[in-house]
Amino acid sequence: MMKKVVLAGGTGFIGKYLEKQFTLQKYEVIIISRQPQHITWSDTMGIKAAVNNAELVINLAGKSVDCRYNEKNKQEIFDSRTETTRILGKAIESVPNPPELWINSSTATIYRHAEDRPMTEATGDIGDGFSVEVAKAWEKSFFDFNLLQTRQVALRIAIVLGKDGGVMTPFKNLVTFGLGGFQGPGTQMFSWIHIEDVYRIMLFIRDRKDLQGVFNCSAPNPITNKQYMAQMREKMNRKIGLPSPRWMLEIGAVIIRTETELILKSRWVIPERLEKEGYQFKYPKIDEALADILS
Repeated sequence: MMKKVVLAGGTGFIGKYLEKQFTLQKYEVIIISRQPQHITWSDTMGIKAAVNNAELVINLAGKSVDCRYNEKNKQEIFDSRTETTRILGKAIESVPNPPELWINSSTATIYRHAEDRPMTEATGDIGDGFSVEVAKAWEKSFFDFNLLQTRQVALRIAIVLGKDGGVMTPFKNLVTFGLGGFQGPGTQMFSWIHIEDVYRIMLFIRDRKDLQGVFNCSAPNPITNKQYMAQMREKMNRKIGLPSPRWMLEIGAVIIRTETELILKSRWVIPERLEKEGYQFKYPKIDEALADILS
């Protein structure tokens, strides 16, 4: 019988990559999304049938945070994460053959702005502000379920770097047009992870039946924004990159309808649990990751 994986919210940048990889591994891939060609979030029976007999369920659902934080968008960002998590949990609770593993995405943004020390799962300080409240509610809606037959893992995912989309597109555009200098002070930490490591971490957790709880999903060598942009320029053969001071970012964010927090928050996150458990990163350093992505 073909192994089955359910990708909830599987139509975004990470979801498309996972769909491709799991298909290559001869999995039956079932997608739940708002798009009519997939199982939709209102299809309770369809979702139950999907999670029943699945080997694993991966939930990536959530409205993009790359928008202005007005009240309407904030509510959608919040509900699109907590409600979809509750729908999945109730479905898993109700089926005779629940999945062995449920991975729910969370975010490394749950930690505070950190320029003084790295944040681990054990010693990281939870921050404050809207995006942190979303992350806390997201994890609570996940761990409120106490599933006897299903391991639960929340991945606090850092900024994901990959070839086809995500943050690489705007960063590449900045460098191409000569604006690839540092943003804001440039000292803010940039925690990142190659998309292939996201997939491999999921397989690692799948195979390690003793693992559950919260994991930081980030490369072990975070860098500053200044170092990151320098690496981008080097790999793209651009000698000059004008920096973007904070005031310029504020104006630009309004024009392109996003928030400066996405660039200016210092995310200094270390994957302590994964490293302790023996996970070997394929791309531990930014130069290797960018060499692959920009090749």
